[in-house]
Amino acid sequence: MTGFDDRRDAFEKQFAHDADLRFKATARRNKLFGLWVAERLGKTGEEAEAYAKSVVLADFEEAGDADILRKVTKDLDGAGKATGEAELQAKLLELTERAVQEIKEGR
Repeated sequence: MTGFDDRRDAFEKQFAHDADLRFKATARRNKLFGLWVAERLGKTGEEAEAYAKSVVLADFEEAGDADILRKVTKDLDGAGKATGEAELQAKLLELTERAVQEIKEGR
């Protein structure tokens, strides 16, 4: 192998690793977000865990965060706990940072 091939392979491995970390961080963030919303809905224990899982699964509907925001907004509105999009976006950002940190720490 040439030096070029070695560098290409290293970049490909790094890209795959970064993509894996992004996926894990997003999934963790979505679970944390689901647990946060579940708390606002008055859910605890297994019911809260099931709700968080439904938020994680909702993220597979389309690229980006619109699908989970749509789901939780509908659920919160339906429970009479309307929350503004700005607050939800801020919580997603906060939880993204937390998820990334937890993954870096190996949790």
